[in-house]
Amino acid sequence: MPIETQPTTVEIGLNAAIVAVVHRSPRILAVSETDGDARDSLPFGPFDPARHRTFETSLRDRVEKRTALKLGYIEQLYTFGDRGRQRLPGEEGKHMVSVGYLALTRTDAENTERLAEAGAHWRDWYGYLPWEDWRQGRPAVLDQTILPALARWESGDERVAPVAPRRARIRLAFGLDDFPWDEERVLERYELLYEAGLVPEAAIDGHGNGQQVLSAGQAMRHDHRRIVATAIARLRGKIKYRPVVFELMPPEFTLTDLQATVEAISGRHLHKQNFRRLVEGAELVEPTGMTLSSTGGRPAALFRFRRQILDERPAPGLKVGGR
Repeated sequence: MPIETQPTTVEIGLNAAIVAVVHRSPRILAVSETDGDARDSLPFGPFDPARHRTFETSLRDRVEKRTALKLGYIEQLYTFGDRGRQRLPGEEGKHMVSVGYLALTRTDAENTERLAEAGAHWRDWYGYLPWEDWRQGRPAVLDQTILPALARWESGDERVAPVAPRRARIRLAFGLDDFPWDEERVLERYELLYEAGLVPEAAIDGHGNGQQVLSAGQAMRHDHRRIVATAIARLRGKIKYRPVVFELMPPEFTLTDLQATVEAISGRHLHKQNFRRLVEGAELVEPTGMTLSSTGGRPAALFRFRRQILDERPAPGLKVGGR
């Protein structure tokens, strides 16, 4: 006899990983709900084809109306549609498929106040994924918490998954033994922790496997931390061949501020002179002829993005880090 199943309604929603750099810190715009769940979520809204012709138009319109933020660069990340990914009380029988977007913007005091009124806040993205921040060297959370837990998972029940493939995946994702740390493998690292049952989202989704859940990083609602990991990985790769980093910079900036922004995104410390040679060689900036006076040192030259580069080269970017 055929198995009776409940009818499912599929709806399309839009999730936005909106990124800004505030005080040299990479931030993600997060929304706090009022239902007693303290976990953050990403801005979200249903797609209404009667009002908007495209997903991107809908996303821009919803974000601007709610927060007054003007989004700059925007691109589609991925479609997130795993079964059970977004369980909401009273909405049994609904399956929400989300189209995730990466969006870049700048922030100031005025729109920060508007964001607070809308229940949205800028959060340091390393608060969600602290093992990704190597600017001050290798994060202690890796050796003290994450890698020991993964070692226990690696040596687990071979009837479930062979140990050798687990070991190979851990080495590649986390840069162990002869593998280098690859800053673009953000999503692989998070998904490995999820599969091992080490993040709270796995336990909430019913995918825990007896491992003790780690307290490393703030959990988010639904699969939104996975979307954040996807966005970080995409942006880290994108800055190497497209000048999108300037979407996060003011019109005029010092090379020190530009370096700090690139470091914030990539999670790597960059050698000052090497970075300046890289910028000069890429011909991405030009001097404005003005300087910025600062206390305790000589005035710093101000630069701006040299837009002619877009007509001169097909892939202008800052090839920092790498595999």
